[in-house]
Amino acid sequence: MRKEIEYKVLRAEEITREMFTNFIRHQKVTKCWRKIEGEWLMKDIEFVDDWSDKEYSLLSGYLKNTSKTGGIVIGVFHKDKLKGFASVESEFLGSDKEYLDLSSLHVSEDMRGHGIGKVLFEMSTTWAREKGAKKLYISAHSSVETQGFYRSVGCVEALEYNKEHVDKEPYDCQLEYVL
Repeated sequence: MRKEIEYKVLRAEEITREMFTNFIRHQKVTKCWRKIEGEWLMKDIEFVDDWSDKEYSLLSGYLKNTSKTGGIVIGVFHKDKLKGFASVESEFLGSDKEYLDLSSLHVSEDMRGHGIGKVLFEMSTTWAREKGAKKLYISAHSSVETQGFYRSVGCVEALEYNKEHVDKEPYDCQLEYVL
């Protein structure tokens, strides 16, 4: 299967709503991390995370913008069908402007567990390092599975939280990765 997988930096004009036709966002969540009184606790929280057509349309617009403004969008294709993607923004964050924002990293449900997420993460960190960042900032889903992935690649709780991210997704875990 590895021979059938292609990782590609996407230009803005290549990013369309239609490229997500075979991408399956579906994630059944049963447990999430929550920070309560300064302590991280695992809570029983059940829901299904999926994206609507409108959300895919918005996403393709966000990714186009990332590419147009000097960030990077990496697509993973299996048999010419999008099965994963990551994006890193070009604008530095933090009081010392040492973070670049890993704004997305997703693998289609049918391709999870094949190491695609780790390769996307490595490609993102390499790009951020080359751009002069000292850290990646990640506002990540609080599900046990998502947090397990980020912890497995070496992410830790962010020393400095980005208010915009916290306000937008208050249940996300704010993480960083030292480059």
